[in-house]
Amino acid sequence: MDFQPETFPDIRIGTSGFDYPEWEDVLYSKGISRKGYLGSYSEVFSTLELNFSYYTMPKAENIRELISRTRKPIDFSIKANQALTHKINPTNWKESVSEYTKGISPLLEEGRLCAVLLEFPFSFHYHDDERRYLDKVLKELAAFPLVVEFRSAEWFNSRVFDGLKERRVGLCALDMPRLEGLPPLSDLVTAEIAYVRFHGRNKTTWWNGDAGTRYEYLYSKDELETWIPRLEAMSTQAKRIRIYFNNHRNGAAATNAKELVALATEAKLMKG
Repeated sequence: MDFQPETFPDIRIGTSGFDYPEWEDVLYSKGISRKGYLGSYSEVFSTLELNFSYYTMPKAENIRELISRTRKPIDFSIKANQALTHKINPTNWKESVSEYTKGISPLLEEGRLCAVLLEFPFSFHYHDDERRYLDKVLKELAAFPLVVEFRSAEWFNSRVFDGLKERRVGLCALDMPRLEGLPPLSDLVTAEIAYVRFHGRNKTTWWNGDAGTRYEYLYSKDELETWIPRLEAMSTQAKRIRIYFNNHRNGAAATNAKELVALATEAKLMKG
């Protein structure tokens, strides 16, 4: 199924996470309170991928408080909790889904939710049990706009693509090191939303680094420019495109997000 936009797609670029003190002097003014970060962020970027929800089950009251901190009406994508993707308990995962959906409900109620991102690890293989689980969790979350990120190349096949299209679930396109077993570069669109995450291309620390050093990478302008034709291709099929930088170390995500906004604006993919 192809999705032809009635108008030019809504393209927004931001970062994965925002609560980083090391971003002071990069995105935030020196000495600003951490409660002021999100307000400042919303004056620069029009979308944000919330990632705390992976580590801690979100609570509705905390989500409402976050929304109240924005100075401009940005939208949000939000990562699924690890209980749904990395630490799945076969006996009570549905209870985790229920708790999670209650927690993020204010985003849906306020019209601020762009997508729920289910990021599955490299160890989530294309096997029968995992495929059955994926089908069941997507059904449980069907009331929400969904995007799936596969870290294993095993899932990049036509059967999966067709299944996502039938369910109107987005497939996350990934910019990451070109290492054996990791997904290929892709501009495939499987739903009304196209979704891109930039993880950096740090080959040396991808398998043996911690979460910080794995994503320690600053994209060059030339590297970012190679994505403009891919985004143009996606824009012919998607109604919304959301792009997030996860290379958060030393403020690289904010720097690269601003650079890609400039490049996309110059290419007339976005309004200036």
